[in-house]
Amino acid sequence: MQPFRRLLAGLIFLAITILSAVLGYWWRGCGILDAIYMVVITIFGIGYGEFCPVSSATRIFTILVIIAGAISVSLILGGFVQMVTEGEIRQVLEHRRKTQDLANLEQHTIVCGFGRIGQVLSRNLIDEKQQFIVIDTNDERINLAETMGYRVYQGNATDEQTLLDVGIDRAKCLATVLPDDAINVFITLTARGLNPRLMIVARGELPSTEKKLRLAGADHVVLPATISGQRIANLITHPNMIEFLDQAEERARLNELLTQIDVQVDELTISINSPLAGKTIADLEVRGQGAFIVVALKRHSQITHHPPHDVQLHAGDTLIVLGHRGDIPKFAQRYAVKQIRYRGAQG
Repeated sequence: MQPFRRLLAGLIFLAITILSAVLGYWWRGCGILDAIYMVVITIFGIGYGEFCPVSSATRIFTILVIIAGAISVSLILGGFVQMVTEGEIRQVLEHRRKTQDLANLEQHTIVCGFGRIGQVLSRNLIDEKQQFIVIDTNDERINLAETMGYRVYQGNATDEQTLLDVGIDRAKCLATVLPDDAINVFITLTARGLNPRLMIVARGELPSTEKKLRLAGADHVVLPATISGQRIANLITHPNMIEFLDQAEERARLNELLTQIDVQVDELTISINSPLAGKTIADLEVRGQGAFIVVALKRHSQITHHPPHDVQLHAGDTLIVLGHRGDIPKFAQRYAVKQIRYRGAQG
């Protein structure tokens, strides 16, 4: 029997027992107050004495009242104890499940802060089927994240133990998106110290904070105010282009067109043993024989768009190239560079 049903059955049975006993004693010649008093001291085992006319039938009736009262009280106490015990056991099992779940997390993203930006970020990670966990100190935001089915951890992300509990040593990325720049800097500094290989994306409210976040260890800094301003400017100056790119169908069609003409976007990372190390971008494009063009160069977390052709390449540099999908893999294999194909360019 469920604990609540047992508790309810006990209460109903007790009420019926008391009412029946009062009526029984009253019918046997007791006054109404004496009958009530007789029922109470009988059911709860006080036994101060008999206040009603006593006969063999009355004694048998009293025995039945004692048995019925004991059964109803045991049902009530049993249901209450079961409710408390099951609640505690459920909490323990839930805590153990969450702990086990966190222990199994790998290559996940840690989202610090579940405000407006954190919520948008989490929805996009869900759409991309990426594993992540949300950290926040606010009860309301934690409850909201839980109702949305997200993994959550209530704690302060500036605390090392909190970050260790959510598996920062196994995570691939941390996004600190709190509205307080000082806290974001502190979280970035703490996270970088715990995991030097972690990719850190940090939010900054003020442009002057970007330098501090990068010094603290952030790989990427996002300034929502700047992005919003650029977005508004683009809507004013290039409204048709923005409207075109905002449509999911048009983006998919653009990817299909790139696929149809055998064009894709790739990352080519120069390895230590590559013959391209020490060469220039012009040398690389000549060796590519027109198979691709270099659109950006990433070096030490800094990205240069349309880099000059005389820039010398170093081991560890990453080139973002646009070219024929069949030629780029051959080039990457021939010159010992690591190739990463962009998902969006594959359609």
